[in-house]
Amino acid sequence: MRKINRAGSRYASRQPSNQKGIVAPLVAIGLLAILAVAGLALDSSHALANKTRMQNTVDAAALAAAKVLDQTASTVEATVAAFSLFGINAAGSGNHELNAAYGGGEITVTVQFSSTVSPFVPGSPNGPFVRVIATGFETQTTLSQVLGITEIPTPASAVAGPSGPLGEGNGAEICDIAPIAVCPPVGGFVDDELEVLKPGPGNHSAIGPGNYKMLRLGCSGGACLRENVAGDYNACATVDEDVDTEPGVSSGPTSQGFNTRFGMYEGGGLSPDDYPPDRVLDDQAPQELKACEDETVDPPVDKVYLISGDGNNYCQSPQSADEVTMATEIPYSYDNSYKTDSEGDASQFATGSAKNRRLLVFPIVDCTGDETGQSTLHVDGFACFFMLQPLETGQSDGAGKIIGEYVGDCEVNGTSGTNPGGGPGGMLLYKIQLYKDPDSADS
Repeated sequence: MRKINRAGSRYASRQPSNQKGIVAPLVAIGLLAILAVAGLALDSSHALANKTRMQNTVDAAALAAAKVLDQTASTVEATVAAFSLFGINAAGSGNHELNAAYGGGEITVTVQFSSTVSPFVPGSPNGPFVRVIATGFETQTTLSQVLGITEIPTPASAVAGPSGPLGEGNGAEICDIAPIAVCPPVGGFVDDELEVLKPGPGNHSAIGPGNYKMLRLGCSGGACLRENVAGDYNACATVDEDVDTEPGVSSGPTSQGFNTRFGMYEGGGLSPDDYPPDRVLDDQAPQELKACEDETVDPPVDKVYLISGDGNNYCQSPQSADEVTMATEIPYSYDNSYKTDSEGDASQFATGSAKNRRLLVFPIVDCTGDETGQSTLHVDGFACFFMLQPLETGQSDGAGKIIGEYVGDCEVNGTSGTNPGGGPGGMLLYKIQLYKDPDSADS
């Protein structure tokens, strides 16, 4: 039997005790790695939150600048709007780090203008596209400092400008339309031209007997029509689709819904909480227009007259000198004061009022047929009109007729086609929207 070497056995038993000092460095390295991972996770999350705050701020600044540029064509005023909105949003709740950096002069805000989105070429004197860039904001780190990372750059940029024409092209839609069909005049609409959009009782439209250009949008009946005329219908429509008519005069529901836009609530369960008045009401810009049917031509057409004094029975003996065809001939119109009067902060206007409630979008339909009773009409496009006065009720001459001013370029709610194009040329209905900055991977 082989003997066991006791000396070797004692040496073997002492060997592990000579390695016990290795554990401390391994623990230290492990703790450092844990701190590094935790620090990166914590500080990256913090930087991401600040990036979101910064992005929201430049988005708002770019939209504000593009809106002002669209209204004024002034890059100076647009730049002022961008800086103003950036400062307001930087001072918002939860943005204390951003606000402190901006107030301390660490953040540099740059506003640029381009005639196209992609490529975005700064230097255009007229835009219409605006880019807002904010740099210099650094998110301070905590645990990541063990890796030598003391701050994380948190820049942001945003591009905004007009969309392509809405309601045209694949996937394009127009939303919040009014339930009234519009027949295009011979030669098309002319900017600022006055149009009688709805015939009165006893006057049949070109659509045919029993139809007064009212439409069924999502529901039928007087209650539905009242609410849709007041602005309840917020679904979308596209060119080349079909819409159903709502036959009958419907004078009561139409006037009840329509006049909420002028702060007049005449029954039907409509309230200013659900259907607010426009910022600019008729008593602030008084004028009286009458639409009278001229039966000396075939087919009869409605003519618009600006009158003063007693308007009762005016259509029985109108004075030709009072006939008006363009908004430039009347005291108050969209371009003549309303557009300016309705701008500004909401605090400047009556509580509960809303902007552009007097600006409506109507579907343009083919009126060449002779449709009797409830019918289906084809949508050929959309048109924007400014509502000039409340809808007169009753049986007096000219009552029940909606008179509007055609507005050629009108900002509305909707989506442009899948290829909105590079600029606003030739557009009619559009909106101001954000675009992806082609020079920024994360805008």
